[in-house]
Amino acid sequence: METRADFDVNKTLAEVVKSKDTRLWEGFPVLLVNAAKEPSFDYDQILKNLTKSEERKTLHFLSLLSLALCQHHHLSFVWARQFKKSLSRPDLDRLQELKNALVRNKAVSFGNKQFDPSRLKETFNNYFVQDAEKTKQMKEQYGNLSLEYALSQLFSPKQKELFQKKLQGEPLTKTEKEYYSRSVKKKVSALANPDLHRLAQKLMDY
Repeated sequence: METRADFDVNKTLAEVVKSKDTRLWEGFPVLLVNAAKEPSFDYDQILKNLTKSEERKTLHFLSLLSLALCQHHHLSFVWARQFKKSLSRPDLDRLQELKNALVRNKAVSFGNKQFDPSRLKETFNNYFVQDAEKTKQMKEQYGNLSLEYALSQLFSPKQKELFQKKLQGEPLTKTEKEYYSRSVKKKVSALANPDLHRLAQKLMDY
């Protein structure tokens, strides 16, 4: 759920609660986890958008279900920890019932609605698989940029080009080989020196 500056995540979650749409309710845990990343997220504001007692009970149930899914997948979030602290003994018992239902693949009931535990887990899990892949790609991109910056600090553009060609196993011309041996190889040898690496790391700590 991408958010814009004018996008009210609290109102959106409240509208999902009001919808009484089972499929939307099944996706509520993912929406809640995503919305909680936003600085504007405020559980009390969601409650303020729900004027009916029935709607507030629905929000409470969906929040319990979201917490159960988080715990089932061994995930921890600030909102989840805060929400759990506010739970009564009956709420904690209900939370355990929901977790047991997820483990045993038993249908989850709320009022006249039933939720398929397999679909709940699949929807929730798919989101985090995609989120993890996105995070991995961002880390890889950051790593590539960091490496590019480091290389640019050590090598001239031509030296960096030869370094990368050699690394990728591409053939060098006679002139390139001579230049590589004369200029690049010495720097590479220095970089490979474990004592130099250790000293550089030590200096970074100061």
